[in-house]
Amino acid sequence: MYVGINGVGIGELSRLFSFMATGLEVDMFLDVDFYPPASADRRTVTAYFLVMVAMDHRLSGLGMPYEAVIDGKSYHGADLLYRLGSMKFEEDLGFFEAGRLAKITTKEVVDWLTLGGKLKVRVPDPDIRAELLRDLGLKLLKLFDGDPYNVVLESRSRLRGIAGGFLNIVKVFKAYQDPVEKKAFLLAKFLERRKVLEIVDQHNKEVPVDNHLSRIALRTGLIEVDDRTLTAIASGKEFNEEMDVILRLTARKAYKEVSTTSSLDPFILDDILWSFGRKCCTKDKPACRYSCSTECAKLGGCDGGCTLSPACRAFKDPKYMVPEHTFTTFWY
Repeated sequence: MYVGINGVGIGELSRLFSFMATGLEVDMFLDVDFYPPASADRRTVTAYFLVMVAMDHRLSGLGMPYEAVIDGKSYHGADLLYRLGSMKFEEDLGFFEAGRLAKITTKEVVDWLTLGGKLKVRVPDPDIRAELLRDLGLKLLKLFDGDPYNVVLESRSRLRGIAGGFLNIVKVFKAYQDPVEKKAFLLAKFLERRKVLEIVDQHNKEVPVDNHLSRIALRTGLIEVDDRTLTAIASGKEFNEEMDVILRLTARKAYKEVSTTSSLDPFILDDILWSFGRKCCTKDKPACRYSCSTECAKLGGCDGGCTLSPACRAFKDPKYMVPEHTFTTFWY
């Protein structure tokens, strides 16, 4: 397996991402449909996002999408997860306390993420999700006096450092042990926007690489793979953990170069990439091959075609129009 950074397209893609960022309204994660209200204290906000990001992985599984209608409004994937999180926050704030998490059962997870069976969806891997929350609760109790904000305090506002840093501290929790640190960086992004974590070593920021960002890196040509690997991705062949880490880590490094070249904060770049992957460069119906959706147009993702098409390898050569690589045995 070969995966490498393709430096040729970084400059043009950086320019196009900068264009997409023009006029972007930065999401401060204050929408109470998904997050705690602006009035919530730092400890409460930290507890909420520790739990929610721990659950934020592979929601569409079991051959069916994770989507539902609540109060007449449709939610899909992460939107549904965080909507249910916000509802739980409003109804039962104690649910996010370390003592409760340490004893949570699979049934409680299923009831929470399906509204007690009212939603006709199945959340993948409820046993694993319950285990992750129990691990989170137990370690908060044993290592942080049950106070999630102590995780932030112990970081001393640094992502990395000799004394640990936020990224290393959260790795004590099983949910945050991804070698590519997807959930850890996502948690840091949420907490920084909510003014809970004030990051002093800004140069250590990276994008949290998930399936959407991996797909965009492959299609645009930011990263390149050998023909055998490309065929495996196109056919949906299951990757092993080592292959997954190599591909996502290479994508993370490529996006770091884009961030530096474009002068875009990596977390802002992640906002653009994640939304673009969900609404424009989708797995099954990318905007360049189908009509541009209203949601994609709102992102500035298409104007008579995909904004990235001038620099996108898959736009020029259909063999690179692959989905993200398949890796299902994970919790990050």
